Amino acid sequence: MTFDLTGELLISTPTMRDPRFANSVIFICAHNEEGAFGLVLNRPVPRLTMADVLAQIGITDEGTIGRFPVLSGGPVETQRGFVLHSGKVGDDPSGQSLPGGLVLSASTDILKSINMGEGPDNWLLALGYSGWGPGQLEQEIGQNAWLTCAVPPGLLFDREPGEHQWREALKSMGVDPLSLSAVAGRA
Repeated sequence: MTFDLTGELLISTPTMRDPRFANSVIFICAHNEEGAFGLVLNRPVPRLTMADVLAQIGITDEGTIGRFPVLSGGPVETQRGFVLHSGKVGDDPSGQSLPGGLVLSASTDILKSINMGEGPDNWLLALGYSGWGPGQLEQEIGQNAWLTCAVPPGLLFDREPGEHQWREALKSMGVDPLSLSAVAGRA
């Protein structure tokens, strides 16, 4: 591995052959010689809200976060939840510190804090994750299936996730989505 994409975005290109990732934007939470782990940012789970998730895990919705969407983080372990937030690891002892002052947690304690209005203001909940084995992501990037970029302001914690995030991520790189071709080439 010659580069570390932790804290960066992956943006699918038209050459992405897996329909689960078409027009997707993924935040990379970990990237090392063992592989990569990320969360899809622009795919809300249909007909599922935070209120539904809170009820399933036995937390009474205090009316502050129940209306927010839940994301489909990827096709792996889709019943497992991950909270990405802008809090401090000290406030979330089970969380893992990420670049950019972000924390990744799989604890329900952070959801309780957020629900009570005591947690971070910026957060998202994703069910499942996207994962790659050693060298797999690098190979897909080499096949032009993904573009990478820094996280543009406002894109990460969008309360209305959708395909507009894909377009915004591309535009942050100076790429017009209409100019992308499904045919890959090499110079």
